[in-house]
Amino acid sequence: MALGAARRARRRVRGAPPAGARARSAEDWWWDRLVPSGSGYHLLQSDSMLLLLPGPGPARSRAQRRASRRTQRLLPAAARAPPAKARPRAAPAPEPSRGPDPGWGDRIPLEILLQIFGLLVAAEGPMPFLGRAARVCRRWHEAASQPALWHTVTLSPPLAGRLAKSGAKAEKKLLASLEWLMPSRFSQLQRLTLIHWKSQVHPVLKLVSECCPRLTFLKLSDCHGVTPDTMVMLAKACSQLHSLDIQHSMVESTAVVNFLEEAGPRMRKLWLTYSSQTTAILGALLGSRCPRLQLLEVSTGLSRNSAPLQLPVEALQKGCPQLQVLRLLNLTWLPKPAGRVAAPGPGFPSLEELCLAGSTCNFVSDEALGRLLHGSPSLRLLDLRGCARITPAGLCDLPCQELQQLHLGLYGMSDRLTLAKEGSHLLTHKWHHSLRELDLSGQGFSEKDLDQALAAFSATPGGSSPALCSVNLRGTRVTPSTVSSVISSCPGLLYLNLESCRCLPRGLKRAYRGQEEVQWCLEQLLTSLPSSG
Repeated sequence: MALGAARRARRRVRGAPPAGARARSAEDWWWDRLVPSGSGYHLLQSDSMLLLLPGPGPARSRAQRRASRRTQRLLPAAARAPPAKARPRAAPAPEPSRGPDPGWGDRIPLEILLQIFGLLVAAEGPMPFLGRAARVCRRWHEAASQPALWHTVTLSPPLAGRLAKSGAKAEKKLLASLEWLMPSRFSQLQRLTLIHWKSQVHPVLKLVSECCPRLTFLKLSDCHGVTPDTMVMLAKACSQLHSLDIQHSMVESTAVVNFLEEAGPRMRKLWLTYSSQTTAILGALLGSRCPRLQLLEVSTGLSRNSAPLQLPVEALQKGCPQLQVLRLLNLTWLPKPAGRVAAPGPGFPSLEELCLAGSTCNFVSDEALGRLLHGSPSLRLLDLRGCARITPAGLCDLPCQELQQLHLGLYGMSDRLTLAKEGSHLLTHKWHHSLRELDLSGQGFSEKDLDQALAAFSATPGGSSPALCSVNLRGTRVTPSTVSSVISSCPGLLYLNLESCRCLPRGLKRAYRGQEEVQWCLEQLLTSLPSSG
């Protein structure tokens, strides 16, 4: 076929233009004589001129031509179209700004993601953060599902405090979720708090006993229906449980006593609400059921119990010899008489904190305080707010030498009592080297006595600065010169309460928080000293 096409082309060159062709110029007629042949062109000759064109290339086979046509058909239309004339390029359109890569969460290593989640859980707790993070992507779901992150959980059914029917329905709905969640997430749970559970406490605690073998702390707040069988089952299943908080919950004393019989040897901390049933629980403590107990707190509930609590001090010292924290909050209590010839108890050698604070005047005296603390040289915190019968002389006889926090404030009761006028200097001269917080609010010490007491902080041995950082002098007779001396001597002072101090100028009787406010108070006092003299 290629040879036949060449012969026809030679005949057409020798003759005239074919009939029927429209008249064109000579130049156009000669350009038409360029006959393609493979990859080149033939040498064409006419009567008037000779054209030298590239030689013929190799002829293509039928298969090659078919392949070429097939390729042309498969190319897009823009690629098959002949190149258009050169046009001036338009300015490229600005590329749209790219959004965040949707897969960036999957590229974070699991170890790094666990560390980040761990910081958030430590700051805000696992819920609701872990539940929301698990819905971001597969990698986040894998990280949020790690049981190591679920070590502290608080569970409270929704609609708490509304109608009883709605609350019971909400508890059942949450319980159904916990039946799936606990086996898969709570295997390393250590601290659990249940709030406002009214009817489903037993099923929840049963799940806890089955799925949480590492539980160490359990708090029941405003929970009802806790039976003795439930507590015994929990004590047997959770062999590491050593802290129990049942304040403000309806728990039978029999349930607590049975729990202490099973878990008493390992108990470390116990929080109770004072009621008529507290005596039975204290009886278990006095019987050495919890020899390793370190914290005991008993406080009143919302419905205040006016019956005084008689505490056998010496028996408690024998039953809980390792006690470090003892709190009897807002209670009307008095120590049980020890008898005429009774020997003093062993004391609390490890006691570091004693809190007897109350909103009303109680019956604590120097003699009762001495029975509690005669064997406690390591005491660091002593809170006696409301204990109006305690005198500075009785405090000075205590064996502790490194007391850091002393709270003797009388709030809303000083007007009805005959208060001591002297003796505050005995306290500061004994503990001025270690005191960090001092509360004398509402005390009746005279101006001269307070001046002597607070002057002890400006005479520290060795030229070192006192450790005092908080002073509450609300309602006392402190003078401007005494306050300015305390501020100047204690550069670390961060809190100063001067409310209702009758001897201070107007405008300065308020609480100062932070070093800047305390220094501003000092400047105002220094400018007012000449006029006050």
